[in-house]
This record gives sequence, C-alpha cells and structure tokens, in this order.
Amino acid sequence: MNSLRSGLLWFVPLTVLLALTPFMANNYVVQQASFVCMYAALALSWNFIGGYTGYPSFSTSAFVGLGAYAGALLQNAGMPMVLAWFVATIITGLFAVCLGYAILRMKGHYFAIGSISIVEILRLITASWSSFTGGGEGLNLPIFRGGPDYAGMVFLYAFLVLMLLAVIATVIVDRSRLGFGLRCIEQNEDAADMVGVNVNASKIAAFALSAIFCGTSGAISASWVSYISPPDAFSIVMTLKVPVMAMLGGAGTLFGPVLGALVFVVIEQSVLSRFLDYNQAILGLIIVFLIFFLPGGLLRSKLFTQLKQRLFKTNPQEAKS
Repeated sequence: MNSLRSGLLWFVPLTVLLALTPFMANNYVVQQASFVCMYAALALSWNFIGGYTGYPSFSTSAFVGLGAYAGALLQNAGMPMVLAWFVATIITGLFAVCLGYAILRMKGHYFAIGSISIVEILRLITASWSSFTGGGEGLNLPIFRGGPDYAGMVFLYAFLVLMLLAVIATVIVDRSRLGFGLRCIEQNEDAADMVGVNVNASKIAAFALSAIFCGTSGAISASWVSYISPPDAFSIVMTLKVPVMAMLGGAGTLFGPVLGALVFVVIEQSVLSRFLDYNQAILGLIIVFLIFFLPGGLLRSKLFTQLKQRLFKTNPQEAKS
C-alpha cells in the first residue's frame, strides 16, 4: 500500500484543484482541466493493456469513436444523456471483448498494426454508412442547455468522475490476481501460462478494461461538442497521444498516466499547438525518446523521486508510485 499512499499525496490535491477550477478560473481554463481529466482516463485505460500487459495497443480511438457514435445515436433516438453514456460504455466493452478474442492472438508489432487498423476500419464504416451514421457530414447532437459556463462545469465533473473511476479500477486491478497475471504476461507469456495464469482470459479482460473508459469518454465528448464526424471521432493523432501520456508519466504504475496526461496538456498547449501540421511526426519522435531515454516515465525518474522525497518526506521505494 506504500505506493498507493505516496501517489495519493499528490493525486488528491490535484483532484481537488481540478474540481475547484470552475470557481477560480475562466471557461478556457475549465476546458483545459476537462482535457486533463479526459486524457487521464484514456491513459489509465491504455495502461491496462499497454502498461500492465505489455501489448502496444493503438486502438484507443476506435473505442473512443465507437462510444461517441453509440452515445450520439442513442441520444438522437430520445435516450437521456447519462443513460446514453452508460449504454455506449456497455456496447464498447462488448465490442472489445469480441475483438479481443481475435486480435490478441497477435503479438508485438503485428498486434500494434492490427490494433491501429481497427481505427481506420471503423472510420471507413461510419463515413460510408450515411443512412445510419450521417456519413462524412457527421452527426449533430442536442446542445446542452444552461450556457457555456454551466456546460463547461458539468462536463468537467463528468470527466473528473470518469478519471476517478479509472483510478479506482486501476487500484483494484493492481492489487488483484488479475494484476499479478497481467504482470506475468508482460514479463513472459509462456511462463505465465505455465504457472497457472489464464493468459487468454487475462488479456481479454485487460483489453476490455482499456476500452470501456474510452467508450464513456467518447460518449461524453460527443455530448460536450454536440457534433461528431468520422475523422474527429476516429483520430489517428488521438490514438498516438494516449500511449505517449501513459509512457510519459510511467506505464504500469498507479498514477503515472495521470501525471503524463497533466504534463502532456501543458506541452500540447505550449508547443504542439504551434505545429499542427507536424503533430504525428512530433508524437512519433516523443515515443522514440521515451523508449530510449525515459523508459520508466517521469514517476520512475530520479529527479521526480527526489522531489517527492523532499516535498512529502517519503522513502525512495514509496516515491516510485
């Protein structure tokens, strides 16, 4: 429990600060706080399959887009907004379980290529199925009433709750038999099978967990923006961003993806926003940099460990959370 307690020392103040943002800042800052919560939930989701299990998944946008379209279609059919989010989450989770049976037979770069191809396949389906999805013209959703400030606060809290649920799920998995099995798979899949780990079931469970929070995030985002289109819902840039966030903070850790999301939002607003045409190239370079020069992420870096020791007076082992 030491790593959990150490992580909570900075995660709880961050959560409180995000929750108080609507009362202390303008709508733009609230929007950025919403992005932090949304990205943290997505990075925590990816962490199940990419961090704990070690499978380089690039299918995040497939689940985000599926959740967005499922939630949008349900809302346009008359379903209440929050209920539409919940049903969209279930649909995304079931899709991930079915997909996992097939795609998780692949490993390494074959799995990475297969996972990113799902994003493109779903994008082409939604762009072509005009009678159901609106095709290339996209879908409009009912505009949330109450004005931009009220809407910003509501959706910030929706993403904040989603982030907290993702953190709770991460802690439960990390302390459970499933988490132990996923770490065994990450180290050596054949050896994990020999010691009694149900490899296939564990991988599918991790893949489903990596999808459900993405589906919810997509459904909430669709309601927030009130419009979705295939290129935006199934964004290749988004599917590259999420692994970068998890790796930046510390893949396979409890709170690393949250820290990575926070740092990435700062980088995105200060640097990446100035080079929109080169985002994919820059993200690719960041991934290469993280793999070779910061493989453990910020939470496992010597600088961050020393900083936490000084601020919170933790021992070196507790600081690596």
